[in-house]
Amino acid sequence: MSNNVSVGNVFEAILKYGHDEDFFPEGGDDFMPTDAPAGSEEKIEVLRRRVELGQPLWHVDDRADYSGLTGAVRPRE
Repeated sequence: MSNNVSVGNVFEAILKYGHDEDFFPEGGDDFMPTDAPAGSEEKIEVLRRRVELGQPLWHVDDRADYSGLTGAVRPRE
């Protein structure tokens, strides 16, 4: 919502700004897969950017597992 007028709930927002029931995301040339693992800050940023650009959230070639990744192991307390 581009202006600073606040709305109290989703229903007020729909009345004020309309809805997107007829929205169909489009891939386009810049719709690329990501190798970022699920839940990572990088993946969340990719998803945020896809929404911003009106693209589908999920690309068929996005990383589907955690194979080949290493991470820090924290001992249990």
